[in-house]
Amino acid sequence: MLTSLARALPHFRNTNSGQFFLMAGPCVIEGEDMALRIAERIKHITDKLQIPYIFKGSYRKANRSRLDSFTGIGDETALRILQKVGREIGVPTVTDIHESAEAALAAEYVDVLQIPAFLCRQTDLLVAAANTGKVVNIKKGQFLNGEAMRWAMDKVQGAGNPHVILTDRGNSFGYSDLVVDFRNLPTMRSFGVPVVMDVTHSLQQPNQASGVTGGQPALIETIAKAAIAVGADGLFIETHPTPATALSDGANMLPLDQLEALLQRLTRVREAVRPSGDLDPQGLNA
Repeated sequence: MLTSLARALPHFRNTNSGQFFLMAGPCVIEGEDMALRIAERIKHITDKLQIPYIFKGSYRKANRSRLDSFTGIGDETALRILQKVGREIGVPTVTDIHESAEAALAAEYVDVLQIPAFLCRQTDLLVAAANTGKVVNIKKGQFLNGEAMRWAMDKVQGAGNPHVILTDRGNSFGYSDLVVDFRNLPTMRSFGVPVVMDVTHSLQQPNQASGVTGGQPALIETIAKAAIAVGADGLFIETHPTPATALSDGANMLPLDQLEALLQRLTRVREAVRPSGDLDPQGLNA
């Protein structure tokens, strides 16, 4: 599955290593220097471990609990930073879009357009993303099972764009928690597209009384290991040098200085469950 994805993405290296791929970076673009430093550090780690890497950063955060929550440094400013990361660090880049009109603009600067989970049923948004010709990463809604994501995928592919990634980020559990149903990963993988586990967002604790989302970052390794074990093609991890000072989603992000050791352990899990060959659609060794 990574072979077809690699053809669609410039600078997507190490795709024949047999490892999972990684989408990682800060929740939101806070500034140029920080984005470049994070991307450079992660690329150094992933090159060493032969993990294909896509830099992640939101150019704007539209889904916020409170009116005074940080949303971004300006759309085109942040998009130009994403473009600079891609060119100078030499990695593909991904960012979220929220409305149909944003698709063409963001596509000028990044390689992958991401559809937020709450918006995964929005037909006009999916078709607009598809029409750019970019890879489209669709996050599974917290209110859906894996089987329902077939129709979101079909909207993009039916518009003539075969380059789809499906990403799980947990399911709503009560009013202020999420739980991961790992059955969703092999289900979505059976559709024939790469499947990603969004590790950090699946550990959010939304709808807190303070209006600021909580999280359980201590469980990042647990969720990541389980996802690799059941056959995820990729992992999505938000990381920051100092999560406590991050301007968005700091409560569930991984400290950047912990990333290398975590990835080293995860590559060993990958090697243990996939000694050779690929996984069949049910996540079993071929």
